[in-house]
Amino acid sequence: MIVMFDIITVGSATVDVFVNTDISQKGNKIQYPIGSKILVKDLKFLTGGGGTNTAVSFSRLGLKVAYLGKIGSDENGKKILDLLKKEKVRFIGAKGEGMSGYSVILDSVELNRTILAYKGENNNLRFGDIDTKKLKTKWFYFSSMIGESFKTQKMLARFAVKNGIKIAYNPSSYQVKMGTSHLKDIMSGVYILVINKEEAYMFVGKKDMKHSLKKLRELGPEIVCITDKGNGVYAYDGKFAYTLKPHKISLRERTGAGDAFGSGFLAGIIKGNNIEFALQLGLANSESVIQHYGAKNKLLKWNEAVVRIRNSPVRIRKG
Repeated sequence: MIVMFDIITVGSATVDVFVNTDISQKGNKIQYPIGSKILVKDLKFLTGGGGTNTAVSFSRLGLKVAYLGKIGSDENGKKILDLLKKEKVRFIGAKGEGMSGYSVILDSVELNRTILAYKGENNNLRFGDIDTKKLKTKWFYFSSMIGESFKTQKMLARFAVKNGIKIAYNPSSYQVKMGTSHLKDIMSGVYILVINKEEAYMFVGKKDMKHSLKKLRELGPEIVCITDKGNGVYAYDGKFAYTLKPHKISLRERTGAGDAFGSGFLAGIIKGNNIEFALQLGLANSESVIQHYGAKNKLLKWNEAVVRIRNSPVRIRKG
């Protein structure tokens, strides 16, 4: 049976291992002494990856969602599929013979982290793996993919334009470092671009936020949104620039914050068609996630998000 989805997410799927030690960072590095045996205080095994993180987020926010990516035939692949089924996300991707994606997240005492990422089958999604009859959707949400999977994303972008499907795109530094010429096939079809400040400056030069918003929008998107951790979120739709400052909250772990914000923002656009509400929803979702371990554990359900926004809205400057 052919199903019409609100969103199909296209990105990675991983098992994430959170490693908590007493190691402190020095400058911008987390350093582990050579030859030492370091005791691990806590170890958590959870699922992650931009494709499945955002798929679960959209589903919890009340949308009909499918996930398109590639997993392995190993036990981790089964864990990922079980999680998607539990969260009411349809898997329309492919299985490969290799290992599924795997990440080791090394946390510091200062609550920063370094991620060791093994991409595995995430890199091997080919357009021929996809049953295009299942690509019935109003939106694609693209997160970072590299290797053969990046080529497939470019083909999916052309498919989207041809079939009237809107694209929201959250690239990573891997892709941004390629430069605008390598991303033009995707960017030409993007309706919403969500990116962090460091990646925005890599893309269009390090000047200021206003310059970055305008230059990024000139690449094709109707709406550009730039996140800057605890310093603020900025958006531009060609008419107005929007700025909001996050709440002062206790941080536990940042993994998945960008996925939570981007998916919340797009869900807000879909369900409210209003940038200011979308910013509130994206912020509420990401602030919930970073107060706990794991990229999915505390993604908000729709009613939880609405209550959170109503009880603790943030002021948005529009100009």
